[in-house]
Amino acid sequence: MKPYNVKSITEIHRLAGLEKPNHPLISVVDVSKFSNKTEVNAVIFDFYAVSLKRGCNNLLYGQQKYDFDEGLMAFMAPGQILRGDANGSPPKLEGWMLFIHPDFLWNAPLSKKIKQYEYFGYATNEALFLSDREETIVNGIIENIRNEYNANIDKFSQDVIIAQLELLFTYAQRFYERQFITRKITNHQILGKLEDVLENYFNKEDLVSKGLPTVQFVADKLNISSKYLGSLLKQLTGQSTQQHLHDKLIAKAKEKLSTTELSVSEIAYQLGFEHSQSFSKLFKSKTNFSPLAFRSSFN
Repeated sequence: MKPYNVKSITEIHRLAGLEKPNHPLISVVDVSKFSNKTEVNAVIFDFYAVSLKRGCNNLLYGQQKYDFDEGLMAFMAPGQILRGDANGSPPKLEGWMLFIHPDFLWNAPLSKKIKQYEYFGYATNEALFLSDREETIVNGIIENIRNEYNANIDKFSQDVIIAQLELLFTYAQRFYERQFITRKITNHQILGKLEDVLENYFNKEDLVSKGLPTVQFVADKLNISSKYLGSLLKQLTGQSTQQHLHDKLIAKAKEKLSTTELSVSEIAYQLGFEHSQSFSKLFKSKTNFSPLAFRSSFN
């Protein structure tokens, strides 16, 4: 079924069986009050959505499915898909959802800054797990937004709410970086799988026919979003995914230079480079040696 495009916050209120929002461009709603009578199974929002939910065992986001009942936060940017599981019973949710139309942020610095928060590109299976203390902090900010939203709107209301949104997003950034550290077992399992994916790719003929694997290819193999993979690697290794791929490539190049008599052009070809000059330039930028100088150091 084609996803239903929800263009306004008023429209999502109608679909969810809620009263008309107090403000057309921002809303905080109690998800336990969502109606299960709607026949819409998948939606694409034209606005941002931030949620903290419990009981999400059959709600899907993109191609991934919630498989836990703990409280967690998820962030959606305009254009992403949220859908229910057509084969399951309606989810019994608890928590809240915050909807923010881009027009609400118009002419405010946050309108540009919000696009820099990478977690708006994470998939839901990479959602933010909150401790009780962190959940209390987040809920406090949401309550401030809710109180302002429900009060009489005046010329200060938008500035007050935007300030609270910036605070919420800053805390989310902090909590995500904490999560990369505290969920060590899961994260190191991802790194282990990454090495397996790259080792398998580099040991086949894929480099010759397909070239260096892309960041998106690797992320798809790991069943995580490319932005989450990049953030994870940055926190654990200090490198971007692209830098990690280049390091793997250089390691293979060193192996071939030191253990074979293949020419630099032949090695470049085997590693997926159309021009050996490009290979030599990358090799020198990573090692401070030309490929031939590196080889001669072993003689």
